Parts: sequence; structure tokens; C-alpha cells
Amino acid sequence: CPDRADPGMNGIITELSGLLDLAEGVAWAAVLVFLRVGAMIALMPGFGETAVPPRVKLALVLAFTVAITPILAERLPVTGSGPDMAMLGAEAVAGLILGVGMRLFLLGLQTAAAIIAQATTLSQLFGGVGPEPQPAIGNLLTMAGIALAMAAGLHVRAAELVVVSYDILPPGLFPDPGIAADWGLALVGRTFALAFSLAAPFVIAGMIYNLALGAINRAMPQLMVSMVGAPALTLGALALLAVVAPVLLSVWLGAFHDHLADPFR
Repeated sequence: CPDRADPGMNGIITELSGLLDLAEGVAWAAVLVFLRVGAMIALMPGFGETAVPPRVKLALVLAFTVAITPILAERLPVTGSGPDMAMLGAEAVAGLILGVGMRLFLLGLQTAAAIIAQATTLSQLFGGVGPEPQPAIGNLLTMAGIALAMAAGLHVRAAELVVVSYDILPPGLFPDPGIAADWGLALVGRTFALAFSLAAPFVIAGMIYNLALGAINRAMPQLMVSMVGAPALTLGALALLAVVAPVLLSVWLGAFHDHLADPFR
């Protein structure tokens, strides 16, 4: 008879109902975190490369979600009915913003490599066969930069970035388009300035070398300067790359870490 139900049993049922509501809230919070992390990982260096299989990317997204959700569960505005489509879309947009910010630094490194290759006549040597062909220097610097970022704890920095991003990009709210556009333009300018700074030693050395070849050709018109100068320019560029590459990559890694530490400055 319901009127004679055990009070202790009613208490247990009440506690179980509360636990179910809490579990449902955590599950919906995990969905929001999953969308933000998934969009970020799709674009971030290393994890978001086309060479990484989709199953590996999905496993990485799930691992990040499991690690981050307990930290953010109390901060996510999820009711018992679950998030609506607007909240889901806002989380995906926030994740894309985080991923684009990191991807721009990798594109900056690739831009520096393209400038170096053009300045040293190595732009068409062993170009890649992927959807975005790169010169050999571009492949070398890109793989080295990703390896350095991973060795320096990119996965930990990415998790910290997601947690910090909820202070600037509130959950469930679309970012202001004007502010997002200004931030994107400023970040593009920073990455391009970084690319030109990294390629500056090669551009300056190539310009000085070409001026010297022009002076020699003016003094000795009968000498075939192109036959002598092109191989020497290639050899000098490779030697300069061997000397400058560690410093170049360390400068890029420092700028990348500064962005991860304060991505919305």
C-alpha cells in the first residue's frame, strides 16, 4: 500500500533521483565540452592534420572531454531538458575560434618557409604531393615545429586553453562578430609579421648575394654568372638553414606559447 511505504525506501528513491539528475546534467555538460573540443582539435596543429586518422581524432576528443568536463561541469548552464541548438552551435563556433588561432601560427611557419624557399631558389625542389604542396623547407620546418610543440606539452596547453576560454567565450553564447573579426585580423597580422621575421635572414642574405652577382657580372660580362651563382646560392641557403633553423624554431615556439598563455589579448 503506498500509504504504508517505508520512509527509508522513499529516502533512497529521492537520493537516486537526485543522482540521476546530477548525472544527466554532467552528461549534457560533457556534450557541450565535446563540441568545443572537437571543433578545436579539428584545426589545431598536430592533432588536426589530415594524416591523423579520424578514429584517432575522435579518441583524442573523447579523452580531452573526459579530462576537462569535471572541471567545467558546475560552470556550464545546462538544465534538465538539455541544451538547445543555439547552445550547441555557439560551442562549435567557440571551438573553431580556438582552433583557428592555433592553426594561424602553423600557417605562419609555412609562410616563412615559402618565403625562404623563394629567396633561395628552392621553391620547386621536391614539392609535396598533398592537397597543399610545399617546398622541402616547408615540410621540414612544419614537421619540426609540430614535433617541438608536442614535446613541449601541446596537449596540456590545449586543455588549459579550453578551460580558460570559458572566461572569454561564455558557454552557450555566440561571440560578438565585430570583436571576433578584430581579434582575427590582429592575430593574422601577428602571424604574418612573425613569418617575415623568421625569413628575414634568408631574404637579406639572398639580396646581398644577388647584388654581388650583379656586380661581378658587370665587371666580367663574359662570365656565366647564373651557372656559377645558382649552385652556390643553393649550397649557401642549405648551410644557413642548418645554422639558423634551431633559433628560428625556438622563436616560433616561444611566440606560439605566448599565444596559448594569453590567446585573447
